[in-house]
Amino acid sequence: MIANNKNYTLITENDNSATVVENYIPIEKRIKTFQTEEALENEFIKQLQNQAYEYVQIKNEHDLIANLRKQIEKLNSYQFTDNEWDGFYKKEIANENDDIIKKTMKIQDGDGQLLLTREDGSCKNITIIDKQNIHNNSLQVINQYENEGNDKNRYDVTILVNGLPLVHVELKRRGINLKEAFNQINRYQKESFWSNSGLYNYVQIFVISNGTLTKYYSNTTRHLKIKDDVSSKITASDSFEFTSFWADQKNNAIEDITDFTSTFFSKHTILNVLTKYCVLNTEQKLLVLRPYQITAVEKIINRIEIANNNKFVGTIKAGGYIWHTTGSGKTLTSFKAAKLIAEKNTDIDKVIFVVDRQDLDYQTMKEYDKFEKGAANATKNTTELAKKIFSIQDNSKIIITTIQKLNNFINQQKEKKDSVFQKKIVFIFDECHRSQFGIYHTNIVKSFKNYYIFGFTGTPIFSDNSSKPELLTTEGCFGEKLHTYSIVNAIKDKNVLPFRVEYNNTIKANEEIENKKVLEIDTENALLSPIRIKKITEYILKNFSRKTSRNTYDSSKGFNSLFCVSSIEGAKKYYEEFKKQQDDKPLNERLKITTIFSYVANENEADLSLVDEDNESVSNLDKTSKEFLKTVIKDYNEQFKVTNSIEDFKNFYKDVSQNLKEKKLDLVIVVNMFLTGFDAPKLNTLWVDKNLKSHGLLQAFSRTNRILNTVKDHGNIVCFRNLEENTNLAIALFGNSDAHNIVILKPFKDFYDNEKEPLGYKQLVEKLIAKNITSESSFKNENEEKEFVSLWGKILKLKNTLKSFDEFSEEKAILTPRQFQDYNSYYQNIHEKTIKSNKENINEDLEFSIELIKQEDINIGFILELVLKYQKDQSEKNRNNITSAVASSPAFRNKRDLIDNFLEKINNNGKDDAYLHWNDFIKKQKIKEINTIIEQNNLHKEETIKLMNEWFENKEVNHYGDAITKIFSKQKVSRFKKDSDYVEKKQNVLALLDEYFEKFFDLSNEHIED
Repeated sequence: MIANNKNYTLITENDNSATVVENYIPIEKRIKTFQTEEALENEFIKQLQNQAYEYVQIKNEHDLIANLRKQIEKLNSYQFTDNEWDGFYKKEIANENDDIIKKTMKIQDGDGQLLLTREDGSCKNITIIDKQNIHNNSLQVINQYENEGNDKNRYDVTILVNGLPLVHVELKRRGINLKEAFNQINRYQKESFWSNSGLYNYVQIFVISNGTLTKYYSNTTRHLKIKDDVSSKITASDSFEFTSFWADQKNNAIEDITDFTSTFFSKHTILNVLTKYCVLNTEQKLLVLRPYQITAVEKIINRIEIANNNKFVGTIKAGGYIWHTTGSGKTLTSFKAAKLIAEKNTDIDKVIFVVDRQDLDYQTMKEYDKFEKGAANATKNTTELAKKIFSIQDNSKIIITTIQKLNNFINQQKEKKDSVFQKKIVFIFDECHRSQFGIYHTNIVKSFKNYYIFGFTGTPIFSDNSSKPELLTTEGCFGEKLHTYSIVNAIKDKNVLPFRVEYNNTIKANEEIENKKVLEIDTENALLSPIRIKKITEYILKNFSRKTSRNTYDSSKGFNSLFCVSSIEGAKKYYEEFKKQQDDKPLNERLKITTIFSYVANENEADLSLVDEDNESVSNLDKTSKEFLKTVIKDYNEQFKVTNSIEDFKNFYKDVSQNLKEKKLDLVIVVNMFLTGFDAPKLNTLWVDKNLKSHGLLQAFSRTNRILNTVKDHGNIVCFRNLEENTNLAIALFGNSDAHNIVILKPFKDFYDNEKEPLGYKQLVEKLIAKNITSESSFKNENEEKEFVSLWGKILKLKNTLKSFDEFSEEKAILTPRQFQDYNSYYQNIHEKTIKSNKENINEDLEFSIELIKQEDINIGFILELVLKYQKDQSEKNRNNITSAVASSPAFRNKRDLIDNFLEKINNNGKDDAYLHWNDFIKKQKIKEINTIIEQNNLHKEETIKLMNEWFENKEVNHYGDAITKIFSKQKVSRFKKDSDYVEKKQNVLALLDEYFEKFFDLSNEHIED
């Protein structure tokens, strides 16, 4: 119970104060005794009241709607009539066809207003969230709200903004794993958030806390996690890995709920985050900026204000640079900065985002278009750039261009002595570490008289890593550093992954230098010797699946890779060797490999900065290189059935880029391309036969360490040259003295054979074997099940990491494949049992590791191979093999009845017949089971089949829209009727359709035809 319901007055709030506190000093914790979850909740609410939140007693939807009306009337200074409110609520706020995304759009898109049709027929804009004057919005807190859908749920704490639930907080007592709160929110989404009027689908941000640790994440992280649970074919990078800690400007995580509340839930901060620092992109993902991103944006905006007030405009004092490590979301940060500058600063004429390569121009435009379609303007050439700069239209205020086009524009306008140089222009430079900025930079700052200049970089140029003494440092070009978020910060926060670096010293260059290892060779001729090229190629082909975590049964699982080489000649030799070594393999067993490159003025110098290769310089290639590139493009066209050419190299680049991101290519050989500014989360391995160093080395390595899911827990770097010293120097330069222990994964022995806590893989497996678990009956009580769950989860996680090590052989795995199957079966049986009984204390530990089991899961081809063996020899052993395989598989456990029924129907007619029988059997069973659901629930047959076909086509369930209403059309229920029998019926039917979809979607995506 909340004993004190006082409302407190806020003493100070300033619209211009920082959203992220500069240097947070944690509050001294007074409570030393054991704290229950109820006590934690009460203390949290009391703290919110002290921060001027109004606590209201709302436990049901009726009271929630009544309060919503009251708050919106207060915000708009307008009294609805009952008829007006009823129509406005049902049409605009609680339209039953609006899903999570549509409700999110009402909050995030536009100015937060909805249209009311008044009783007299006139229209009026009604504000549901005030984005211009954020302190006009009211903040309330409620707790223990009850909602009933598929199950009856009671939510912990919800923050209402103008009566709408926009932030939800799920609490667990101290000592409980934080992920349990995340999983509980997932269950609420499945069971009840959508029920009744679906107001809880307005929640924009979720906060989870066990008192000691507190994190936040967006509504689509949770929404897409549910989609991922339903469809293992969807590689949703939206799960617990994408939750974030709040922090101060020094990147110190603010973890305890008390400290988190005093900062994140300060009225100014939470309203700023909701109204300014969320981006609903075109992929329907709500991106909530992290504290370091918000800090960077506000540092840039503040610097512009300081420059205006102190007449620094047109000098280096009207600028600065942001050092945010590669992979930390610099493009999103720069987009938000550009957007807010363009919107808030009416005296700014243009915001120009500058990249240094044509391919990055294309990539950045694609990213900006994802954040908001049409928010920025790309420029194909200098003429188009000039039109955009001279345009006075608001939609031309943000421009993306290359530094080459900008330099050409400046030179053209100089001749005209144009007044364009008097315009107030904010320049934002991407990857401002690159060397060529020395020349073009001077031209920009000398020509424009009223500029502000900012740079983003993951690897700044210091005096220590400048390749040529005449080049300026990043600070010399852009001004002082405004904010830092290093690779050490990012790995600690789990926003990027650490690297596992392997220095391969087993490959000899040739017979004459047999006693010298690769690490000791430094001449390019020896390094490109045919014997060495052959052996490295053999090594990559042999180890590719292991390094990229490819599934034996399903190649769609796992990752892909880049191979960076020192020269075009090296790319040619490797490409030809890969073709040669794969020539005798069937097409479906060959790795899909290509290479891409263009002219580089000095390939040896490029190893430091990776700057000069771009897709506009193909014409400068020598004749031999051009002919080779034509051959590569011809091979590529045949492989992917496309029509690229060297004359239209840009399209070839875009095609390769997209296929690499989508994992349609397994390996791409590059010289410098894709080693900077290229974001591909499905890429996890970099093979290196190139002398990388300093910022060039860290940029290249960072292609592999984007967060994706639980399976991808590090980036793999396999070096065929002596880069150990260069790696250590680069990490020390861009991290700190302790960076190596954080950035580089520990050696094999630490993971495999470690008798100290945390125990190694070997010790954990020995501990498991000692338990003598031979069947489900081996578990005598729930505690033994829980111990097994914890132990097996640790083993799965370590095995996932160890698989990428060469030393991890089948023998070192200790357990046989059949034993792994059996343990996985026990594990998942407990998982299912605890979900049904809602035993959250066990279920929390399972969610993490189920994804690891899925990574190595079998497919239907494997099952049918076992069926074929059973056809030929219907022995108990072969039958048990099928049973064990199905029971251990997350994908096939819900299909056990299908497999059993199929085995009863088949005849001993050989392999082809078995496959034909299966496809025919699934087609008939799919029709039979949907017809049963339709008949038993009196559904409209054509509309139900149409709905299911849409689900199968889109590979996801969708509980919203007219299509759902139409399947019940035989029952003649009013569209807006909230009759409890109808609601219950609808929920039960949707649960049956969900189950049907999960059962068949990965077996057959063909339309149901009855």
